[in-house]
Amino acid sequence: MTPLWAIRILFLSLCTAAGYAISQVRPEFIGTQYSEVFGMLIGFGFGGLMIALDEMLKGFSLRAFSATTFGLLLGMLVALLIGHSPLMENADDRVQWFVRLGLFLSFSYIGIILATRSNKEDFSLIIPYVRFRPQGQSDNLLLLDTSVIIDGRVADLIEAHFLEGLIVVPRFVLKEIQQIADSSDPIKRARGRRGLEMLNRIQRNSGIEVRIHDGDFPDEKDVDSKLVRLARNLNARLYTNDYNLAKVAELQKVNYVNLHEVAKCLKVILLPGEILRLKIVREGKDKGQGIGYMPDGTMVVVNNGLSHVGQQVEVEVQSLLQTGAGIIVFAELKISVAA
Repeated sequence: MTPLWAIRILFLSLCTAAGYAISQVRPEFIGTQYSEVFGMLIGFGFGGLMIALDEMLKGFSLRAFSATTFGLLLGMLVALLIGHSPLMENADDRVQWFVRLGLFLSFSYIGIILATRSNKEDFSLIIPYVRFRPQGQSDNLLLLDTSVIIDGRVADLIEAHFLEGLIVVPRFVLKEIQQIADSSDPIKRARGRRGLEMLNRIQRNSGIEVRIHDGDFPDEKDVDSKLVRLARNLNARLYTNDYNLAKVAELQKVNYVNLHEVAKCLKVILLPGEILRLKIVREGKDKGQGIGYMPDGTMVVVNNGLSHVGQQVEVEVQSLLQTGAGIIVFAELKISVAA
């Protein structure tokens, strides 16, 4: 039995006992020969009704409840202002009562619906400069764009516990990935499906929470502008691979991380004399040379490595050459460590 059902059974028992107690203290409320039984049945029925209501509202969060209450109060305020306006002065009392009842029901319903459909940013517009946040706890929101989700490296960073916080994926970004996955172009379709797979991989990670954010900005036409605006409103850090988007975020004073820049910073710095272990994969241009690659894709030219193509070897770095395509490492063969 779960703790929740234990609490429900306890509550149901207390309601039944309360019904019996009321039948004994105030029997006139029941007024029958079997007042004890009827009192217990009424208490049991009331408790069962509350538990059934609890089951129906189990998807109703505290945020939704507070938003509903706020919407109800706002609708009641609007109905009160209209109901007591000069428009109602010449109306009959009975007509005023019906009109005010209609205004109350209508605006209360509209207020509740608008409040439940709104997000935190909409409330910050109504109550400016106010942010409701637990004391001593700061939100660490990581906002992902389309490029960084499709890239997939962010999933590796999360699994390596390099990134911690609340992952935020806007609904419009998810929609863009779905459109790419449904593209007629096979390359775009493959990229879109990879993005969906990466997002599912992140969501399956129990060490981090992922939320799909419903906030949108219809007045902004492109996704990049929506992302920058949402990041600023949420005070979130934007993760992207898009150079232009990163520069726009920087101009608008929005915190961002460009994973390409992070990858450059994390590249291995090699110095002459260091020992590397790699696999010779093909023949080099000059006689006797073999070519291998480091995990980050850096090419290593190994002197006397031709005879070890297909083998794992240890090499000693001799020099580095900076080219337009990157760094080329020149190394001398040490020993073969595996066939």
